[in-house]
Amino acid sequence: QVQLVESGGGLVQPGGSLRLSCVASGSIANLNVMAWYRQAPGKQRELVATIARASGITYAHSVKGRFTISKDNEQNTLYLQMNSLKLEDTAVYRCYAAGGNWGQGTEVTVSS
Repeated sequence: QVQLVESGGGLVQPGGSLRLSCVASGSIANLNVMAWYRQAPGKQRELVATIARASGITYAHSVKGRFTISKDNEQNTLYLQMNSLKLEDTAVYRCYAAGGNWGQGTEVTVSS
């Protein structure tokens, strides 16, 4: 089991940027997949971005070109750089690591 702790959420205006971090309690270098999910109020959980050893990096269509997923194996940290934020990006963002490991989430609110 890997413990995951997210941070970096907050309130931002439309068009703004945030960088989310997900720090793991152990090494992430050999994990097959890590990902960011989000869940907006009243909506189903949505896969935002994935970084996988086999298939590389993928994004949801709704965030492609605006969000960037990356990881730092030295720091055991997964990142999500979010630019050009929109109102509809408002959600709780959670980090996922292979093996059924989830973080507690960090809230992102995009509002003017």
